[in-house]
Amino acid sequence: MTRIVFVTPAAERIEIDADDGLSVMECARRANVPGIVAECGGACSCATCHVHVDPVWSATVGEAAGMERDMLEFAEDVRDTSRLSCQVKVAPALDGLVVHLPAGQG
Repeated sequence: MTRIVFVTPAAERIEIDADDGLSVMECARRANVPGIVAECGGACSCATCHVHVDPVWSATVGEAAGMERDMLEFAEDVRDTSRLSCQVKVAPALDGLVVHLPAGQG
């Protein structure tokens, strides 16, 4: 299990145990994390699972590319550290990952 921390716009921290191999979005949905709507179910065809990766983790997680970057054009409050959580796979190297939920989502 890998620990992921979601920070709400109100600065509430929601810590979950995530299954390695799943996406951050799938784990958030299983844990009922508010703000991760994931309307497309992880097909990278919406931007309702948008998160801001904490700057400490941005190099480890990496940047959005290709279709993901294109879909982020439809999200609110896009930043350099923005990712679609459906495109970030949980792995032991991400243990302790912190992501922030955009205010206008969910």
